[in-house]
Amino acid sequence: MRLRLAYSPCPNDTYAFHAMVHGLVDCEGLSFETLLTDVEELNKGAASSKYDVCKLSYHAYFHVNDKYVMLRSGSALGYGNGPLLVSPSGSRAFDNDGHPLSDTIANNTVLIPGDYTTAALLLKIAFPKISKTKAVLFSSIENELLAGKAMSGVLIHETRFTYRDRGLSLIADLGEQWQAISGLPIPLGGIAVSRELGRDTALKIGRILKRSILYAAGNPQASGDYVRLHAREMDPLVLEKHIKMFVNDYTTEIGEIGENAVNALFEHTLKIYPELKRNNNLFI
Repeated sequence: MRLRLAYSPCPNDTYAFHAMVHGLVDCEGLSFETLLTDVEELNKGAASSKYDVCKLSYHAYFHVNDKYVMLRSGSALGYGNGPLLVSPSGSRAFDNDGHPLSDTIANNTVLIPGDYTTAALLLKIAFPKISKTKAVLFSSIENELLAGKAMSGVLIHETRFTYRDRGLSLIADLGEQWQAISGLPIPLGGIAVSRELGRDTALKIGRILKRSILYAAGNPQASGDYVRLHAREMDPLVLEKHIKMFVNDYTTEIGEIGENAVNALFEHTLKIYPELKRNNNLFI
C-alpha cells in the first residue's frame, strides 16, 4: 500500500522520518509518497483530508480530530520548547526599562505563523486581549518585524534560536506561560493518520514511525544530509539544538503525561472554540 505522507522540512521532522522514507527500517509492506511543506499548509491540507498521514499542529488537530487520529509516536512535546513572542529591541512594545507594555502590544497587530498553529493558540491563551493577528510564513516573521511591518510576532522552529542575534527581544515565552497554567509539557504538534485507513493500518504506521525515530537516535549522523537539505537555518549548532529540543522521550512514545498535556490543551481550546467536537479516541 502506498500512502500520502506529508510533514514539515524542519529538522525534528526530517530527522524522525528519514529512516522511514528511505527504507532503512521495516515498513511492513507500506511505501510513502512524501510532501514536505510549511506546517500551516499541512494544517490546511488536513482540513480537506488531503493526506493519509501528516504532521499537524495540535491546535489544528483539535479542529479535525473527527477525520484524523494522532499516533503515540512522533510528537513535538516537551518543556522549555514553546513559541516566543518577540519585538524589535527598543520598540514601543517596551517601556524605558525594557518591560513589555501589554496594552500597547494588544492594540497592535501580532504576526503569527498560521491561524491553526499551536503558537497561535498559546498566544490566545496567554494574551486573550490580543485581537489583531496576521498569519505569515514562520521564517519571514523576523524580517517583517525588523522592517517595521508589525510591532510583535510569534517565533517557532529554528527562528527561536536566532532572534536575539537579529536584534529582537523577548516579550514572553508562551510555552513557559502554558507550563505555569497547566504544570504540563507543551503539546506543539504530532503525526496524525486518516481515520479512513482503519485501526490496523494506523497501528502499523505507528510502529514504523517509532522504528524510524529509534533508528535516528541510534544513528544520529545518518540523517544529516537529509536534514540539511531541507533546513532553513544551516548553522550546524542550530540544527543540533533544534533536534535536541524537539525530539525527546515524548517523541518516541507520548505516554500518560503527554496525553494529559494534550487533553488539558484541548480543554483550554474548547473555551475559545466551544463549537468544537471531541472524539473519544484522540490517540491510537
